[in-house]
Amino acid sequence: MNTKILVVEDDRKIAGTIRLYLERDGYDVGIAYNGRDALKEARAQKPVLIILDLMLPQLSGTDVCRILRRESEVFIIILTARTTEPDKLRGLDLGADDYVTKPFSPRELMARVRAVLRRKRPEPSSKSPEIRINGLRINFERHEVILNEKLIYLTPAEFRLLETFVKAPERVFTRQELVDSAFGYHYGGFDRTVDAHIMNLRKKIELDRLQPSFILTVYGVGYKFSLC
Repeated sequence: MNTKILVVEDDRKIAGTIRLYLERDGYDVGIAYNGRDALKEARAQKPVLIILDLMLPQLSGTDVCRILRRESEVFIIILTARTTEPDKLRGLDLGADDYVTKPFSPRELMARVRAVLRRKRPEPSSKSPEIRINGLRINFERHEVILNEKLIYLTPAEFRLLETFVKAPERVFTRQELVDSAFGYHYGGFDRTVDAHIMNLRKKIELDRLQPSFILTVYGVGYKFSLC
């Protein structure tokens, strides 16, 4: 089992604290203090998860996340002092799996790490590798989404959510059910992150995200994928 975690943080004190807590939990920890070293170490060490600060010298964490997401599906937790909702949405849209803001509790970060690592990446459908719904094509083997013959880029988290929806159309999912089904774990603080992923997903697959036709909100309950 891969227990390698790469911490990318230019503040050496913070990096050292994170390393201490991770090693106490039994993880094999590597550290990079700038963006260029982060890419080098990620490619060499093949970590299962990367804890990534956005404000880095040489190459920003935003660029690091974008590049890594093109190359692999490594789990990424963004760690940053940027706390506004647009900042969080941008981080998740880059392909991050979770977002932790500074100042943070090391114990909370460890809980997020354990939760993220309990997730499962999507596997090919046991029946058909592709589903077609009203101009939307989802290929589970290639992890591709095509809308009206145009290839749409989805982050791994967005793809997992879409896969959950299309395999149970018209079913109403609560936020916690989406967490359990799409990400495979129980984590009480993840509701707002689900909403952020839904918002990003709508931007990409809905012709009018203000009046969505695929992913509908069921007020007071959660969301469903409509076939109408």
